[in-house]
Amino acid sequence: MSEPTIPEAGTSVPAPSEVPIDTRSSNQPDVTEPHSTSELTPAPTPALTPSFKVYKPSSSTAPPPPLPDDYFTPTTADLKLAQSGLIARTQALNDAPLQLRTVSEAAAKSKRDRWPNTTIRIRFTDRTQLEKVFPSSSKIRSVYAFVRESLREEVKPVKFVLYQPPKRDLKVSDPAVRDLSLSDLYLAPSSVLLLRFEDAAHPDQARALNASTAPAPLASEMLAQAIELPAAPAAASASTSSTPGSLGSGLDSVAADLKNGLNNLEKKMPKWMKMGLKK
Repeated sequence: MSEPTIPEAGTSVPAPSEVPIDTRSSNQPDVTEPHSTSELTPAPTPALTPSFKVYKPSSSTAPPPPLPDDYFTPTTADLKLAQSGLIARTQALNDAPLQLRTVSEAAAKSKRDRWPNTTIRIRFTDRTQLEKVFPSSSKIRSVYAFVRESLREEVKPVKFVLYQPPKRDLKVSDPAVRDLSLSDLYLAPSSVLLLRFEDAAHPDQARALNASTAPAPLASEMLAQAIELPAAPAAASASTSSTPGSLGSGLDSVAADLKNGLNNLEKKMPKWMKMGLKK
């Protein structure tokens, strides 16, 4: 049996390593602290605003009141505006150069940048209206898809056509329509389209849906969100209407402007043309 080694004088003896002692009983189950209620319960999701609007038919069926006679009398501002518009159109036709392809593309891009979105409102035969905002770069097929998804299940198989009165049909089957964007179809920034059902496979159903008394065949969940149509803006006040005196002064002003324009044109004419006019 070997004798224990005795350390030499002056050397330190290393202390034994400390071992942690579990004071809990082996029979005691582990207890885990419960999570806080805030960690387990998810935060409530805010209600999403629908991406469409449904307007109820207008409740007023009475025709609008007749307009007074002075409504059709042009004011001084109307005459000046008409004159300036005529001059601008004439100058554009005479002085505008032939637009190149790059110029026309730049003009189209400027139009898209000005109206990035297009508001489309679909009007049914009972005057219910369905509205949604589309990107101006979208095709007309996006509008058709939205309208079809908004219909009742039994109406979805029936074909329909979106059109602008009097005779502008926007059919997806038309190559001149399906490949153009809403902006290229001149529907931006906002347009109202009518809906007409026409389907040779379902003629009776299409005829019934096109009746003026037929309610809009929209899904029930969409009709539940229908709101009243906003009121039309009030007509201009009677103070803006012209009196005979103001109309006469307006005509005199326009006549003076035309006379000055003719005098300036005559000054710019060559001498040989003036002589021919005098003869």
